Amino acid sequence: MMEKLNFVKNGVLRLPPGFRFHPTDEELVVQYLRRKVLSWPLPASIIPEVDVCKADPWDLPGDLEQERYFFSTREAKYPNGNRSNRATLSGYW
Repeated sequence: MMEKLNFVKNGVLRLPPGFRFHPTDEELVVQYLRRKVLSWPLPASIIPEVDVCKADPWDLPGDLEQERYFFSTREAKYPNGNRSNRATLSGYW
């Protein structure tokens, strides 16, 4: 059995030297998002789960100068509504 690669430690992406993660839109949807939604194993644990709506953009893990990817669940703003709660401590998304 092949060991699953895990590059996320304490919510922070830690890549080995020389490793690049530049997926195409199709790779993100098919290899990561679709598999995550269906609870299938991911090719590698490289996309951290972060509640992005509870953090300001500058507080999210990773390099601010590079593209970052996160899995996040949606929290409803109102109990019976479809609007997402996007409030952070200093504003909203």
